[in-house]
Amino acid sequence: MTDTDDAVSDAEQAVIARYQLANDGFGEPHQRTTVRQAQECLTKAINQAGVGEFDGNEFGGGQVALYAYGPDADALYSVMAPVLHELPFRPAHVTLRYGSAADPSTPERRLDL
Repeated sequence: MTDTDDAVSDAEQAVIARYQLANDGFGEPHQRTTVRQAQECLTKAINQAGVGEFDGNEFGGGQVALYAYGPDADALYSVMAPVLHELPFRPAHVTLRYGSAADPSTPERRLDL
């Protein structure tokens, strides 16, 4: 393994899910409650699988983003996918980031939910 390979394998990868909400602000109260319930499920699933950590959410602009980080974005997404697909808000998509957000050459993959 080269030094470059070490840097890539040590980089923190991410799964970022984005959902459209009912209005231009923070969504309706029931939507925020649904997201918080999903967060509990995501945290439990990720911790049980040992694939990373759920890092939280960001509401605003009529959307919510959910953030999770770990050493393997694909493994992380495979654990998260059942919960992410159950959230009813659309349009929605997930971005799998295979390295540091600070590096503009980091590969990403976008999947519609």
